[in-house]
Amino acid sequence: MTRVSQIDHATIRRITDLGCWTGTIAVEPMAGGLSNESFQVVDAEKRAIVRFGSDFPFHHVFREREIMVARAAHESGIGPEVIYAEPGAMVFAFIEGRTYDAANVRDNAARIADLVRRFHQTLPSHVTGPGFMFWVFHVIRDYARTLEAGGSRMIAELPRYVLLAEKLEAVQVPLPVIFGHNDLLPANFIDDGERLWLIDFEYAGFSTAMFDLAGMASNAEFDADASDALLERYFEAEPTTELRQALAAMQCASLLREAMWSMVSELYLNAPGADYVAYTDENLAKLDRALNAYTSRWGAL
Repeated sequence: MTRVSQIDHATIRRITDLGCWTGTIAVEPMAGGLSNESFQVVDAEKRAIVRFGSDFPFHHVFREREIMVARAAHESGIGPEVIYAEPGAMVFAFIEGRTYDAANVRDNAARIADLVRRFHQTLPSHVTGPGFMFWVFHVIRDYARTLEAGGSRMIAELPRYVLLAEKLEAVQVPLPVIFGHNDLLPANFIDDGERLWLIDFEYAGFSTAMFDLAGMASNAEFDADASDALLERYFEAEPTTELRQALAAMQCASLLREAMWSMVSELYLNAPGADYVAYTDENLAKLDRALNAYTSRWGAL
């Protein structure tokens, strides 16, 4: 038997048929996902999160790889347990805690920097299979190709975006290769009152620390002082001028990638309640602000 709230019968049947429940289950939809559907499920023994999502090649997302990283994150003590997985579905142990917003990230920047460093340093010993990389400038160029092929409403802007990405890439500095999360939206941090957890590993892959630091800073709208403090906390040293400039440029790249992610989603996704056009516009506005901040501190690109 299943108790449900505001979910269609096909979805209920799909959740019920997952091979991990004991006795009666109660299901509640979870709001907020931009590309996946999530549900909270309680059975006779546990509370869990069910997440449905197929492969999204247009976003470089492959679920088999995501499941592997999620398990590696749990083995590292950073992510929740993966209770069950099958093609198109994952079931995670429920974490009782507060999901962060931008203000929470700003208020807990030092704790988050420590968690992110630990993720970067510990995950390589737990991930398995062929290596895979996330390099935001490649992603932006590939999104531009996808948008052009798909007849995006933003086609006229694509050459400008690609040129901007090239300029932002040129400002980057050499850094060690780490294993990055690459999607540090505030809602991907959960605080249970004692420790922080990290969730959602769709875009995880080998990278440098700069994109995660920039994603954290740009998504939570850090100012220059907060960004400098983040660098110092993460690297445990006074950041160089070159490192500060690279972070400012990577924050712009992070926002450009998020805006172009949304443009691609306009063409290929239809998550319940998601307004991709509005999300595109929101991130383009953030990008404009970040570019203004960059040029006011470092000069024209």
